[in-house]
Amino acid sequence: MINRTQEIYQTNRAILHHLSISYQQWQHEPILDFATDELVALRLGWTGTHSKSLFLKKKGGGFALFLTDKDSRLDKLQIKQLLGKRTSICSNDEMMAEIGCLPGAVCPFGLPIDVTIVVDSDLFALEEILYTPGLPEWTFSISGVDLRLILSTIPNQVIETKKGEA
Repeated sequence: MINRTQEIYQTNRAILHHLSISYQQWQHEPILDFATDELVALRLGWTGTHSKSLFLKKKGGGFALFLTDKDSRLDKLQIKQLLGKRTSICSNDEMMAEIGCLPGAVCPFGLPIDVTIVVDSDLFALEEILYTPGLPEWTFSISGVDLRLILSTIPNQVIETKKGEA
């Protein structure tokens, strides 16, 4: 598992460097839950919006990732309308087997090509978005504009949505 998370981290760095994206990075104790995330954010003085990546299993097969801010909730009806299938949050074991991320540290980039990414388009307007690049002891920050750029260059299908739309 450590090798896969290290690979995801390196993929993230490569994407950011390849696209000449300016980013900040911090190394800290592993963040695997929101309580630790808030404590580390306070201690390090983070001001950006914390992202949330939910790994979803599609009924009948396949996977998707929902990328939004940490305070937003999953609207299963909206996701069903976007993907054409019901979804459920993937079990920790199945998620680790499919994408190699640890629970609480799901990375939105470097996913297998067949994973559809559903992104809350409100993120694109943010000045700073914080996310975990695979390794739970690292946090990266990028701008919302750069998030859009990254998503436009990765091979995954990306579906944009707004809260309350379907």
